[in-house]
Amino acid sequence: MDETFYRQFHIIVCGLDSIIARRWINGMLMSFLNYEDGMLDPSSIIPLIDGGTEGFKGNARVIIPGMTACIECTLELYPPQINFPMCTIASMPRLPEHCIEYVRILQWPKEHPFGESVPLDGDDPDHIQWIYQQSLERASQFSIKGITYRLTQGVVKRIIPAVASTNAVIAAVCATEVFKIATSAYIPLNNYLVFNDVDGLYTYTFEAERKENCPACSQLPQNIEFPPTAKLQEVLDYLTNNASLQMKSPAITATVYGGNKTLYLQTVASIEERTRPNLSKTLKELGLVDGQELAVADVTTPQTMLFKLHFTT
Repeated sequence: MDETFYRQFHIIVCGLDSIIARRWINGMLMSFLNYEDGMLDPSSIIPLIDGGTEGFKGNARVIIPGMTACIECTLELYPPQINFPMCTIASMPRLPEHCIEYVRILQWPKEHPFGESVPLDGDDPDHIQWIYQQSLERASQFSIKGITYRLTQGVVKRIIPAVASTNAVIAAVCATEVFKIATSAYIPLNNYLVFNDVDGLYTYTFEAERKENCPACSQLPQNIEFPPTAKLQEVLDYLTNNASLQMKSPAITATVYGGNKTLYLQTVASIEERTRPNLSKTLKELGLVDGQELAVADVTTPQTMLFKLHFTT
């Protein structure tokens, strides 16, 4: 969908299944904002209502782009996806999930049960059945119980269990906030609500604060500091590992010697191969200078993010 699709709405309700998708729609709405003489044009704002659940826990939030905290402002609040250590999976499995992951990560690529060119498809019952049977065999070797077809599918597809009561509460909160904003009947949620009914019923509302240097909504280039001897690989690692950025496949470009230069791009195989040697070069060798602006594109946002490079000694 291009931006014209999203511009037609007055309010957007978000019930997406991943953090990356949430960050993308957040970036799209931030790109709509217009500023005149440093003042935000209210007519360019499209409010975002976001809700999510995980088992008996849920949250809902109201985002007024350019005025309240956005998804990127609170990126550290989202827990990282659970991954199991490879050494545990391969040599000391203790959980049913370890056995399933062993088959998925190690056995499938090695045995190619449905042909060399056939990737694992979590929606194919035959593929899940094969993973399930192989996982049962591995579990029996380590006296591990609890492997079921449903668990196998959940591990392969990273399925988070849905609880109807939690979904109903969060859906009701989102619908209420849409009504309040659409009718101006009452002040909207300010601006983050958490819900937990694991043991009894618990709700809590707090105001998530905007980050002054938020890469999505601050309208300012992000400052990054590296010595001139640092390798481009170190910059790439920073973009992917920093808790406030968490990029997935950043593409880095810069204006060098008067021309626009792609320093690294990994989503296109031919360009990745051509720019890969740059990763082992220092920033100075690449022609970058103190105060240099780097333009970074990533799948987590439709916006190109700007970073100002400062050399340290």
